[in-house]
Amino acid sequence: MTEQPAHLWIVGVTRRDRDAALDAAFPRPAAGEFHAVSSHHLGRGPYAGTAALLNLAVPRVWAETPELVSTHDVELLSVAPDLESVVAPSHETLTSLAIPEERTRFYGPGRTRRLAHGVVEFLNRWAADSRRPVTVRFDAVHAADATEQELLAIVLRRVDPARLRVVVATTADPLPPHAAELAGALARYAVRVDAPATAPAEPRQGADLVRAYVDSDGTSDVAGERSAYEAAPARARAELHDARAAELERTLPQAHRLGALPYHLERGSDPHGAGLRAVLGATGRCVDMGFYHAAIELGRRARALADPERDEDAYCSASTKLTSALAVLGQADEAEEIYFDLRSRFTTPMVHLFSNYALGMLYTRHRAPDARNHLTARAHLHTAIALASQMPEASRSFQKVFQQNGLALVEMHMGNLTRAEELVTEGLAQLDADLAPGEHELHRSVLLHNRGQVRAALGRVEEGVADLSRVIAADPNHPEYYFDRASLHRRSGDTEAALADYQCAIDVSPPFPEAYYNRGDLRAELGDAKGALTDFGYVLELEPDYLRARINRASLLLEAGALDGAWGDVTEGLARHPDSADLLCTRGLLALEDGDADAALADFTTALEHDPALYEALANRAVIAQEQGRSDDAVEDLTRALELVGPDASLLYNRGYVHRSAERWPEAIDDFTAALDLPDADRGELLWERAACRAGGGDLAGAGTDLRLCAGLNVAPYADRARERLTELSGTSEPV
Repeated sequence: MTEQPAHLWIVGVTRRDRDAALDAAFPRPAAGEFHAVSSHHLGRGPYAGTAALLNLAVPRVWAETPELVSTHDVELLSVAPDLESVVAPSHETLTSLAIPEERTRFYGPGRTRRLAHGVVEFLNRWAADSRRPVTVRFDAVHAADATEQELLAIVLRRVDPARLRVVVATTADPLPPHAAELAGALARYAVRVDAPATAPAEPRQGADLVRAYVDSDGTSDVAGERSAYEAAPARARAELHDARAAELERTLPQAHRLGALPYHLERGSDPHGAGLRAVLGATGRCVDMGFYHAAIELGRRARALADPERDEDAYCSASTKLTSALAVLGQADEAEEIYFDLRSRFTTPMVHLFSNYALGMLYTRHRAPDARNHLTARAHLHTAIALASQMPEASRSFQKVFQQNGLALVEMHMGNLTRAEELVTEGLAQLDADLAPGEHELHRSVLLHNRGQVRAALGRVEEGVADLSRVIAADPNHPEYYFDRASLHRRSGDTEAALADYQCAIDVSPPFPEAYYNRGDLRAELGDAKGALTDFGYVLELEPDYLRARINRASLLLEAGALDGAWGDVTEGLARHPDSADLLCTRGLLALEDGDADAALADFTTALEHDPALYEALANRAVIAQEQGRSDDAVEDLTRALELVGPDASLLYNRGYVHRSAERWPEAIDDFTAALDLPDADRGELLWERAACRAGGGDLAGAGTDLRLCAGLNVAPYADRARERLTELSGTSEPV
């Protein structure tokens, strides 16, 4: 054990073993305020342990600091829905308010990370305001949902164990592949304690063993309970599951509707009725919330319960919820197989309509970039549109517009922007004509947002801003709309509006790394290095692997002369991204600052091996080559850099300087002349250098012309030098 506070990782076969090891390593009196929660997904489903903890903490915080709770209401209510009786949601969106029949947009796979960061910041503040240290033991983390495992990985990294010590308890079995981040966090931020086997508890008998297993919601690891349960008659087990489900529905139905309730009802006396309904409901809720790993597990269970011969609707509902989650997580092959299963089983037009739309989305959006096929996607969308045109009149208009919106995405991906705009505009007009005000507001907002993006891509940025402004007026708490409009404002040069929109995106969202990064990038562009460093620093606090933030902060620190900080960022960044050409180039610049030209040269060369188009590495390698007397190598690198970026005053000046040093006067004059034609040229320096080259080549008249032009600019120090040089040349016999 360490004397400094540290998070703990207790590893043992059973919960009894893990609890005994925790008590031995960290006696309860030393724990301060202590809470024990179970992370097993069969209890509360996603965020099981975190929800239990928040249900204890949030009411206390609400009583003392309600503004802290209100600031984090989105993430708190998403993770712990039981808190709806305490916390009133203040940041609802059209997505969160949409009824199931009108839900046409789903959260991206990164939403749970934002939720996790928001919960972590709430917990940090709660612990900081507590009068004594807090310890929380999360047991059965090996059986937690992916949401909880992701959150705990972030907790271990971002939470100070001196204030809030986290104890993660697992078996010794490897964590699942999707929990690699948690495995790394446990290894880096927690002290491992291996739990020895303890003496078994006093054994129960017969039916008590079975009841105990059922009452544990299938999470018990007590010897004999599971085997007794499996050996018990099926009817007796079903009766116990029915009784446990009824108890949960009387007491905490909200807390268990994604975990224990569907678990018991699918094992009770009506698995294909009440059980299927419970599992389907849980699947739909997880899809709606963006809890996609849980949705996949539940969706597979629902498909297993639904009989396609007797209950087509339930089987199709389970299948489409499952495929939605699979698609978001990139498991396109399994999703496609299910769509073909549906099309092969059923002749219902709606099944084929939805399947063709979904297959189109797989091929234009969800597959890996090298596996996308927009022609195949367009073929599926055309089939879907044809089917939509045959739908009953009540749903025909909306369905056709919905499918055309999918086709618009395909057309945009194929570069047919005008056609994409036409499709979306037609859809908006059709909905306005056929639907009542307020009907399908979510999909109307999706269409407007899409049209704004297409119009901006067509170069009509002001029209794009206007569309996004209409969307924001209708859906003011959706952060991505502000984020996208900020990008358009930035393109149009309205940096104040862009900064304001980035702030709005930040205000209405759980921690949003991309918004902070983009604002930091804009601040750097505007010369606000302090603000940019603050934003990049926060991005890296949230996501240490955010490469562009790491590169940009290192560069700003280097420019500011904060070499220790720049070295720290480069070292940490290369540990995480060893092939980053930009970080290697920055390390080369730092080596030059330290006077180590050999190390710098090696870094610039390695950077170019990873990214041959990194012109900064070419330019800096040319500087070293020139200093080492290898002018031909310097010219070769600078020529390649110019081929990559086009006419550039700095690169042309550098190549001209190399030519001048080698007394290749015509080549130097050509480069300085080309640079003078560029808007960002330093005319005083270039005229001075070109005059020297002309004089070196014997053209004193040309040199004199350049010197007089230089002197007339009145730019220090070259104007004064030019006057002095003209005086010197006036004493020669050559015309000046």
